[in-house]
Parts: sequence; C-alpha cells; structure tokens
Amino acid sequence: MKVLSKYLLKELIKISLICQIVFLTVYLIIDFLGKIDNFIEADVPGIIMFSYFILKTPHIIVQLLPPATLISVIIMLCLMKNNNEIIAMKAGGINIFTVCRSLIIYSLFLTAALFIFSESIVRYTSSKSNEIWNVEVEKYDPGRYYYGSEQIWYRGVDCIYWIKSFDNKAMIMKQPSFFFFNKNFRLVKKIVGRSATWQDGNWNVEEGIIQELQDDGNYRLTRFSNHYMKLPETPETFIRKTRSPEEMSFRQLKKYAERVRNEGYDNTKYLVEMHTKIAFPFIIFIMTLVGVTIALTQKKVKIHLAVSIGMGICFIYILIFGFSRSLGLSGILPPILSAWFANLAFFLFSIYMMTYVER
Repeated sequence: MKVLSKYLLKELIKISLICQIVFLTVYLIIDFLGKIDNFIEADVPGIIMFSYFILKTPHIIVQLLPPATLISVIIMLCLMKNNNEIIAMKAGGINIFTVCRSLIIYSLFLTAALFIFSESIVRYTSSKSNEIWNVEVEKYDPGRYYYGSEQIWYRGVDCIYWIKSFDNKAMIMKQPSFFFFNKNFRLVKKIVGRSATWQDGNWNVEEGIIQELQDDGNYRLTRFSNHYMKLPETPETFIRKTRSPEEMSFRQLKKYAERVRNEGYDNTKYLVEMHTKIAFPFIIFIMTLVGVTIALTQKKVKIHLAVSIGMGICFIYILIFGFSRSLGLSGILPPILSAWFANLAFFLFSIYMMTYVER
C-alpha cells in the first residue's frame, strides 16, 4: 500500500509541476503582452519591468495552484484508467479510495503550505509589484498609498485639509475641514462641511459653518448651505490607493475590520476578504476531491478531454465563487458563507459523485 501511495504522489507531483509551469508561462506571456505598452509609454527601465513580473510570480502561482492540482489529478487517474492500472488494483482487492487517501492527505498539506506562503511571501511580493505598477507606470505619488484609517491630513498651498474619507470614484470629500493660517501660523479661517464636491474647477462645500477671525481677535460664526472655494488642490490630489487583499495578512484584515466597525462604518467588505483568506487555500483540497471523483466516474477518456473537463470545472467554480462573493459584499449573504459557499457546494458535489464510483 505504501508503494502505491508513493507511486501516486510521485506521478501527481510530476504532472502538477508540468501543469503549473505551462499555466504560469501562458499567464506571464499574456500579462506581458497586455502591459508592455503601458511600460513603454511610461518609459520604465527594463530592469524595473523585469522586477515587476518576477515579484508578481508568487501571486500568480498561488492563483494557478488549485486548477493545476485539479487537472493533474484528473490526468493522472485517467492515464491510470487508460493503462488498466485501476482495474489491476481492483482485481488485487485494493479499495481505490484507500489508495487515493494519500492524495487527500497531500492536498491538505498543500492547503496549509499555500496559506503560509500567501501570508508571508506573497503578501510582500504583491505589495512590491503593485507599488512598481502604481508608482512607475501610473505615476501616482507613493505617499498616497496607505492601509489603515481612511482619514486624510493634507497640507496644501493655502490651507491644511482634514478629510474624514475621500470617495475616489465620485470625487467627494466626506466631512471635510479646511484650516487657513496667516504668516504667523495663526488660524484666520476654518470651514467645516458635511461634504465637498468638485464642480467646474471649484470645491462646493455643503451644509457647514465658517469661523473667521475678526479685527477684534474674536471669531465670527456663519452657517451656509453651499459655499464655493477656489483652491489649487484638485480631486487628483486626494486620490489614494488602498492596499489590495493579497498585500495584507489575515491578522491585518481582521484588525482593520474591527477598527472600521468600531468607527461606525460598514466592514462587510473587509470581513468577506478576511474569510476568503482562509477559504481560498482549501480550494486545493476541494479540487482534489472533485478531481478524484470525476476521474473515477469516467470511462477511458483521452487526455485532451480530461483537460477540458478540468478546465470546465474550474470555470464553473470561478463563476460560483465570484457570484457568492458579490452576494457577500452586497450584504445578502453573511461574509463567512459567501467566502465558503463555492467550497461547500463543490464538496457536496464530490461526496455525491463518490456514490457512483465503483470500489
């Protein structure tokens, strides 16, 4: 039995490496062809462009490992069926599921390794690759990248801004405060509003108050519904890029989700991403189960058909995962269920398919 288990693992690892290399090569070629124009237009040196793709490779490996594992399992078992090895095992009184147990244990090992790899190496390399793209190609100010509070302190030409948060898409300041100082750095005017919108080259501050220093040293308070200000700072000044989930650890996401909740904001997005951090590595375990049951329920099939079946299953999984994640982000599904729904569905599917496998 140990000999058979070692044989299966050896074959699976060999086929998995081939699939991973093929998938990685195709992905990098497509990604390179899609982004080469951006690098050329931004006049990025070749060494930096090369560094970008090298740093992005760990994240790509993590994304491609589950489908590579699924297709590898299907190919290996289909080859064994075509070579009558499965029949020989059954004839020898060996329960095929007992033999495949080693594949399940191997998948659990890969699941743990994938989580550790994502939490350590991928988090660092993704941060660096995204920084290269955003700073060198998109030409964003590196000081605008942040993880943590959405509050913005900014020292402008004529005033200091404090903004509760800034909506990058709508170009709206939320709960902004503007502090104007004289040459002696004494506050001469303070404007506080509910929001500020960029309109025709001006900032339209809505529903606020103005505190202005008078000649007698006192401040006069004035309320307004709309107040237009001509300032040198435009919306682009306050656009800051948030860290993507792959750049953050599970602990960071959990901490930030709690912080957002304590501040009274909706933290659903961060909870979904947090639970996805745990659910994603288990895709390898689920794909191995699915691959085993799919391969063993099929009659002798050609390799290209086996690969097509694996790719089709991956496509269906991506659709279900994306759909459930969207439901979680919209609040229809609880965050933990939205992250685990696809895994749960495919796990139940594999259990159901096992009933059709001849022992």
